[in-house]
Amino acid sequence: MREFLIEQGQERLSFVKSVQINDQPLFIAQEIRGLLGFDEEWAAKQPTWSDALRVLRDAIENAGVLVVVNGIVGNNTHRKLDPGEFRGFVLVDDYAPLMFVNGADGKAAQMFTLAHELAHIFLGSGAAFDLREMKPAKNRIEQLCNRVAAEFLVPEEKIRRIWPSIPRDADPFQYMAQKFKVSRLVAARRVLDLGMIQKTEFLDFYNDYLGEERTKSGERSQGGDFFKTQFMRIGRRFTYAVVQAAREGKVLYSEAYKLTGLYGKTFDKYVSSLKILGN
Repeated sequence: MREFLIEQGQERLSFVKSVQINDQPLFIAQEIRGLLGFDEEWAAKQPTWSDALRVLRDAIENAGVLVVVNGIVGNNTHRKLDPGEFRGFVLVDDYAPLMFVNGADGKAAQMFTLAHELAHIFLGSGAAFDLREMKPAKNRIEQLCNRVAAEFLVPEEKIRRIWPSIPRDADPFQYMAQKFKVSRLVAARRVLDLGMIQKTEFLDFYNDYLGEERTKSGERSQGGDFFKTQFMRIGRRFTYAVVQAAREGKVLYSEAYKLTGLYGKTFDKYVSSLKILGN
């Protein structure tokens, strides 16, 4: 992919490796928002978690990052990727950085993964991400990426302004989750890290949250539109590049099939469904 993009005349992506490990999370989060064209209210403006996730993913791809979302091994719906084992990873490259997100995870959790992995790209450091139990990682870069993702999604200034005004009869973490389009766990961990609640309060919430998540995980289905699922799995930028290369004779269609995991008429229908390059 790198060679193909260079051949197409793409220049090096200036934001890759553009920040340092000693930079403040607030500064890096602001740099990310600047790249994506977001303000601090971008997530609150979206009506649903799905909308916020789509907007974030589209903006990241528009910036030049290959984004792949998949919750199963290949196209095998019987082999689900366990979010408990990993949530995502990133491969850093100056021309074609690749971000993989575990689609079996909840949409709010995927939001945090996207932000976390984007911070890795800005730092120029690839890694796998699991964030088990929302505990701070021991690795310094992982700690920084977590802080950047938290600041990007739930800005400290906003949360300090909102927290005192949350109705006392409401679930404060759910209220914040809906506003910032993050998980309740991320919201709770954010206020804990900012010293706005006691650790005992967080642990009480966390134990209840785990029970709810175990119940939900058994209820999630594998249904949905096949072609839309493939578009999420393969990624828009990668799909366009493969189709363009095949049409220009730079790769054989047999190679395009292997790269996308779609063959023959299924590949043709998939391309037509996306209206790629004049279809």
